[in-house]
Amino acid sequence: MQSLTNDESPSLAHAQLIISIIGFLRSIDLDVIEQSITVATVLPGITVARGALVVDHAAIRYPGDLLHEAGHLAVVPAVERRLLHENVGDNGGNEMGAIAWSYAAALHLGLAPSVVFHEDGYRGGANSLIENFAQRRYIGVPILTWRGLADPPSTDQATEVGYPSMKRWLTE
Repeated sequence: MQSLTNDESPSLAHAQLIISIIGFLRSIDLDVIEQSITVATVLPGITVARGALVVDHAAIRYPGDLLHEAGHLAVVPAVERRLLHENVGDNGGNEMGAIAWSYAAALHLGLAPSVVFHEDGYRGGANSLIENFAQRRYIGVPILTWRGLADPPSTDQATEVGYPSMKRWLTE
């Protein structure tokens, strides 16, 4: 899991994590626009504009929020994705899907779940999410399976078949 080395300052590690996450998002064909954001946003330094993730490096407080917002974009069909603008968290099912997607993405990137489920997120429920996901009590996976992004988790804990492994990262 990614953590700071003795040679890295928190701000350098923060910036490197943002760059790494943006690289991943672009590699799965999500549109990412890097620019200053001058209006209030739901999450500091992040907004959505017509299906693209808009990122203001200087304003991002929690880099894992990039994965959560990307999850909102990933779980909707491409045709609908282009219509998403600004607040994308108003659908409960998609919110659950974004939570599951962001957890899988964090694991894929070798990040600790606390990068996505940070102390200031999820209305104080981040630790509960970390504990539940660690015990394979996943929320949001049905929308990922419905959208063809992942198979259901295996009932055999000795095998890592199905979620949190992803078949693909974006709904077609």
